[in-house]
Amino acid sequence: MKVTMLDLTEQYQNLKEEILSVLDDVMSKSHFILGENVKKLEKDVAEYSGVGYGIGVANGSDAIHIALQASGVGSGDEVIVPAFTFFATAGAVARTGATPVFADIDPKTFNIDPKSIEKVITDKTKAIIPVHLYGQMADMDEIAAIAKKHSLAVIEDAAQAIGSKYKGKKVGQLGTAATYSFFPTKNLGAYGDGGMIVTSDEDLAEKMRVIRVHGSKPKYYHHVLGYNSRLDELQAAVLNVKFPHLDTWSELRRERANNYTQLLNESLRDVVVTPFVEEHNDHVFHQYTIRVPRRDELQEYLKENGVSTMIYYPKPLHLQPVFADLGWKEGDLPETEKACTEALSLPMFPELKLEQQEYVVRKIVEFYSK
Repeated sequence: MKVTMLDLTEQYQNLKEEILSVLDDVMSKSHFILGENVKKLEKDVAEYSGVGYGIGVANGSDAIHIALQASGVGSGDEVIVPAFTFFATAGAVARTGATPVFADIDPKTFNIDPKSIEKVITDKTKAIIPVHLYGQMADMDEIAAIAKKHSLAVIEDAAQAIGSKYKGKKVGQLGTAATYSFFPTKNLGAYGDGGMIVTSDEDLAEKMRVIRVHGSKPKYYHHVLGYNSRLDELQAAVLNVKFPHLDTWSELRRERANNYTQLLNESLRDVVVTPFVEEHNDHVFHQYTIRVPRRDELQEYLKENGVSTMIYYPKPLHLQPVFADLGWKEGDLPETEKACTEALSLPMFPELKLEQQEYVVRKIVEFYSK
């Protein structure tokens, strides 16, 4: 049996007629930049997030960058980020001219550890970026308390967590702003790059709208240094078709996560650590990530048996060559470094079949039985 990490073909077939229809409508009207589809998506995603404003941008990386710039982060500032996340989180900080400062993670959730945040705050710290990794929100009460104490902005990196909840509140309601990615593999994915920032702050939203169009307001009059970073109409049209299905897809992901957990715990409870979900969290399982011994060997065995897996992430950000001049060394963030050797993400998408999951788990059992 072949089990891919992600298969979008069934989703497309289910929505094909509607998607082709809206794409034809955009082409027929020939309004490709910041048109009615973008406005609708901005409004709907903002309402869904429980905030007042949505700003569509070119991708999730730009979303973080623009949110930071609009929040006043720049050269000489420091921004605290987890070291266990995709590069874009720290890369966006560096692109503002600020310095990313790395914090360790909670080993149970893989999310940034508030205690680690406290340890690295200085008089240069301007913001915190909690990443809601794999689809589960970070400990936002603790993070918000730290931010309030030190007068820091909180930019939620929710690239993997649209629709997730923390104590009944959604992404975007607990920080200065939150950022989404619509990369094709995300829970709400476009057919190319795309991103959005959501916020309840009207002034901040307006600053971000200006930054995304070269910093101009009105057109051709530039008061800040901005970027060309706009969500285009074709991607927004596709996302408008997909968006009403998001909650259903999230529930299907949770069902498949429960299947994996039950199957793994039946046979490998003492070997495999299945995802921990805080009682107060609604996890949307962008990834189903386990901790395992001999992780790389297991991955190779699964590959040989037709099962695709991914390692998110094999090398922590504080040890990446591009940040070598910041002076971090191995051993500085032990939980992050340990997770980089143990974390393995299994196939996960709403259309994943139970027999496929059973096959994946059977092959994991085979590996550890040898």
